Amino acid sequence: MRTTIDKAGRVVIPAALRERMGLSAGAELEVSADEFGIRLQRVAPGPRLIKVGRRTVARPTVPSEARTIVDIAALVEEERNRWP
Repeated sequence: MRTTIDKAGRVVIPAALRERMGLSAGAELEVSADEFGIRLQRVAPGPRLIKVGRRTVARPTVPSEARTIVDIAALVEEERNRWP
């Protein structure tokens, strides 16, 4: 997919990618540069660590209805099929 940068420096993420990645208006993204180009990563709140008995466990901080479902197998297969 290709997109363009407008005069204000904004980039539109195509709707198909936004849907697949569970991005909606107001989603927070981290922008960084590496040796391959520019990287956008969704900023997700980390888990809360709590003690349960003698163990420390991680509990999500986002309500279950707000969590996105990501099909990891489909993403891996899609990435495999990108390369000849």
